Amino acid sequence: MADTKDFLLEIGTEEMPSAPLMNASGQLGKLVAAGLDEAGLPHGEVRVISSPRRLAALVSDVATATDEVHEVRRGPAASIAFDESGEPTKAAAGFARKCGIDASELVRRVDSDGREYVFAERSVPSAPALPILSSLSERVIGSLEWPNYRSQRWGSTHATFVRPIRWICSLLGSEVVPVSYADVVSSNVTRGHRVLAPGEHLVAEASDYERVLEGAFVLSAERRAEAIRAGIAQVEAERGGAHVDTPKRIFDEVVNLCEWPTVLVGTFDEEFLAVPHEIICESMLSNQRYFPVYDASGTLTREFVVVSNADPRVSATVVAGNEKVVRARLDDAKFFYDEDLKRPMEEFVDRLGTVTFQERLGTMLQKVERMEGLAAVVARQAGQDDDGVSAASRAAHLAKADLVSQAVVEFTNQQGVMGGYYAAAAGESEEVCAAIREHYRPRFAGDELPSGVCGRCVAIADKLDTVCGIFAIDEPPTGSSDPYAVRRAAIGIISMLRTLPGCNLRELIGLSLGAYAAQGLDFDLEAVSLSVVKFFQGRLSAIAKDEGVRPDTIEAVSSVGVIDPIEFMARAHALEDARSQSPELFDALATAYARAAHLTDASLGTEVDESLLGEAERALLEACGSGSVKVDSALAQKDFSGALAALAELKTPIDRFFDDVLVMDEDTAVRENRLRLLNRFVEVFVGVADISALSRKK
Repeated sequence: MADTKDFLLEIGTEEMPSAPLMNASGQLGKLVAAGLDEAGLPHGEVRVISSPRRLAALVSDVATATDEVHEVRRGPAASIAFDESGEPTKAAAGFARKCGIDASELVRRVDSDGREYVFAERSVPSAPALPILSSLSERVIGSLEWPNYRSQRWGSTHATFVRPIRWICSLLGSEVVPVSYADVVSSNVTRGHRVLAPGEHLVAEASDYERVLEGAFVLSAERRAEAIRAGIAQVEAERGGAHVDTPKRIFDEVVNLCEWPTVLVGTFDEEFLAVPHEIICESMLSNQRYFPVYDASGTLTREFVVVSNADPRVSATVVAGNEKVVRARLDDAKFFYDEDLKRPMEEFVDRLGTVTFQERLGTMLQKVERMEGLAAVVARQAGQDDDGVSAASRAAHLAKADLVSQAVVEFTNQQGVMGGYYAAAAGESEEVCAAIREHYRPRFAGDELPSGVCGRCVAIADKLDTVCGIFAIDEPPTGSSDPYAVRRAAIGIISMLRTLPGCNLRELIGLSLGAYAAQGLDFDLEAVSLSVVKFFQGRLSAIAKDEGVRPDTIEAVSSVGVIDPIEFMARAHALEDARSQSPELFDALATAYARAAHLTDASLGTEVDESLLGEAERALLEACGSGSVKVDSALAQKDFSGALAALAELKTPIDRFFDDVLVMDEDTAVRENRLRLLNRFVEVFVGVADISALSRKK
């Protein structure tokens, strides 16, 4: 076993943007580890260390040479490998090629079983690590990918990187690994913080790398994140329970905008607190990467946190500069808000006629008109009175108005939110304002639903209009593409409908598609309606599976054609629970049902001649009559457990029937009468589930 040393590859650059830096950090460790494994160099842990100006891999315990390898592989029998004249056959040639040698190098030898075989023997001498690491490093640098970012060129070569490379530090222990990339040659020096420790810093050993960096005022990403969190925690503690808002995406970006972070606090003018806090915070977070500070009661304060990469001795100057910048940003936000308030919301609604929803589906104004009618129907189905229906229609009418406001044009993430503020300023009811504000929910899995029924009605109308429209123009989501987020919309609709008993999804789909047809869109209404129904069935099945329902249970319930979420889930969970409580009973019932269903002949009907029945047949007929009444009664009351219990009572009589009765009797009248009886048996199950699905192998 060769000696081991730590290996370092540091790529020093001009400041890299946060997103490509994080992306490359994920690639680098995998590329280095894969390269070492492929080269046969044993190694320990691969760590990636990054900052805006560097991307480095530090690998512990890399062997200084590959192991010597002597490989012996047994091939085909000698009688197969060589023909009568002793020439190698295709079998021998193929085996030799697979082993990387010529057929003439194959060795004939008797193996332990007494038979003669051909063997391929290959010896690979040990190779020093330095040339391997040199080649590996150059290959890794060139293999890093920069999606959504244009790479740059510098110097006299055509090699590229996301930002110009200024230095390469590559070491195996204390020895420099020769690496050359785009006119930059490796050495044993790194570079420190631009202000606090400018210039070159010697890295005597690869294992010293992090210590040298810290001495040059550069921390790893993990250490920077810890330092920022500690500074923020101190700010919160000093303000008695204050909360600093640090969205993950912005926090990660800030971590990658500095090498030696200092947490500072600035303030903005009191007048800006009169502006909706959402656009104030959006402006600070998205434009400046400042973190808003809320007091212990959750109210936005005048303070904000900024993370500086400058010399801590000039912190006062940094704060003053950032306060000046934020003042200009918030001035813009206040101006947009004040200007929007000068215009009535109806003017915004009218202007939606100039905004395209989708090229073939018309304008946002047309979408709003469709939403108004659909939201009113949802509200009525959900049991709302006339005032509730009117509120849902009004909220749908105003829901998209803020899309043409100056504030939302500037801060697109605040659509809906700003509409709620404008509606409140215009004197709309709180119910309508909340519905406008929340109608984009749920925006992702696990997101909150709109808080009120009115908001859910508007959100369902909005999302269902999108789903139906996209299917009407035959652009449904595919396995790899869902540009209109139709799956997410469908899941949101299902989540909301599960809280609104009485809503009929199938009917709402028909109304939504009907609105498009009335608008003049040309499509096959029946075919598209069926496609949308199947799409929702697929989403319901996926949700049921996530909730622990077995696939065959889902298939059994889906066959009934139910798509109302409350009923679908109630049926699925009732059948799953019944199976769990009485597994043997339902397995046997499923087998018997499948057998009966296989024999049925619908053309014969279900009218049974009782005079032709034997004792077992009569018992089954009576059980079917009683079971049908019980099932119908249970389904009418949405008692799906009761319906399944009624079906379970049919197990004994159907088992006895198949034990005692020859269905395919030679007498045609008897045979057909027995088939009618089985038709009657199967008919009892029709409205509950396709129980035969439980007997199929998955």
